[in-house]
Amino acid sequence: MKISGIHHVQLCIPADKESEAKIFYKDVLGLKEIPKPEALKKNGGMWFQIGSQELHIGVEDQVFKGKHHPAFLVMGLSELKDHLTAQEITIQKELPIPGFNRFSIRDPFGNRIEFIEPE
Repeated sequence: MKISGIHHVQLCIPADKESEAKIFYKDVLGLKEIPKPEALKKNGGMWFQIGSQELHIGVEDQVFKGKHHPAFLVMGLSELKDHLTAQEITIQKELPIPGFNRFSIRDPFGNRIEFIEPE
């Protein structure tokens, strides 16, 4: 047995916020939406392709803020920070880790998202 990578990360949003989520993830962050399998469409939510991994946005009755998060690898971190600031999204500084620059945000539903770039 060998675990060879991460296929996808799932974040959750309230069921009545799918339109807002699509605007945030597709338009603001510029992610490419991909079709969900027909059997899963009834569950709501949406999927996005990020490199060879996927981000799945699911719907849940109760969404809470916490430390759980994806960390998106970025080239052009300062440009992204400027773009998000222009969108009036609050930037959260993160503790430094050797070899990387990074910051995080909260999406409109309270999910933490980290952006990280090698130095």
